[in-house]
Amino acid sequence: MNSIANELTENKTGELKLYKELEFELVPGDNLSFVQQVADVKSERNALIKAAHGTTTLAFKFREGVLVATDSRATMGNVIASQEVKKVIEINDRLLGTMAGGAADCSYWGRVLGMECRLYQLRNKKLISVAAASKILANVVYRYKGSGLSMGMMVAGWDDKGPGLYYVDSDAQRLTNDLFSVGSGSTFAYGVLDAHYKYDMGLEEAKDLARRAIYHATHRDAYSGGIVRMYWVHKDGWVAYPLEDVSELYYQYHPEIEITNAADSPLTVNAA
Repeated sequence: MNSIANELTENKTGELKLYKELEFELVPGDNLSFVQQVADVKSERNALIKAAHGTTTLAFKFREGVLVATDSRATMGNVIASQEVKKVIEINDRLLGTMAGGAADCSYWGRVLGMECRLYQLRNKKLISVAAASKILANVVYRYKGSGLSMGMMVAGWDDKGPGLYYVDSDAQRLTNDLFSVGSGSTFAYGVLDAHYKYDMGLEEAKDLARRAIYHATHRDAYSGGIVRMYWVHKDGWVAYPLEDVSELYYQYHPEIEITNAADSPLTVNAA
């Protein structure tokens, strides 16, 4: 230990040896303008740095609160990086966030939002409202608008005004509505939601709708898959439901298809 400490002591010139050995090439000039030139997160042009991302997340209000559901697949271009990503951020006892876009951006800014909501609670002795939480997130990411962030988050919860649902993205766009779906599989999820969504639903009907929407998105979108993760936000907090494998849901929603063993039914070819 002493030898390591001696190696890190100052040399005759007053500089650390470690600092002299490590040299990093920095981006010349304005970092923001450099990122805007070489990065593209919306697939609108060819760029040196192109963000590849895909997911399916959704949330909607209904009679008994807010239902939040996501898939769990993380991709790097055409490569599946993980099937077990938790895309729901538990901000506090009444507030949830969802992740869509760059995993690092969503995870980091989700934690920042959690910190800000906790500080608000300590200062004001009460939980933050859904609208205020989403506004904090929008204000924070506005400072980095155009700098290459890739993020589309939903903030869902329950406060004094009842159920709340907001969408915030990396361009600091902030919207509120009764229903949102975000990610590469959102178009398929919207097809199910638009056909069957109604506000006056019970809990079980809402859960089935969210489950079906996520399943159909994962079935048609190669960048979505894994498991269905569902949360119900109500006046007393939120409830997390058991995870459901989308591959098993396929046979649940297509009962006419039977699982067979290839060894029991060998392929036969008729001779010409």
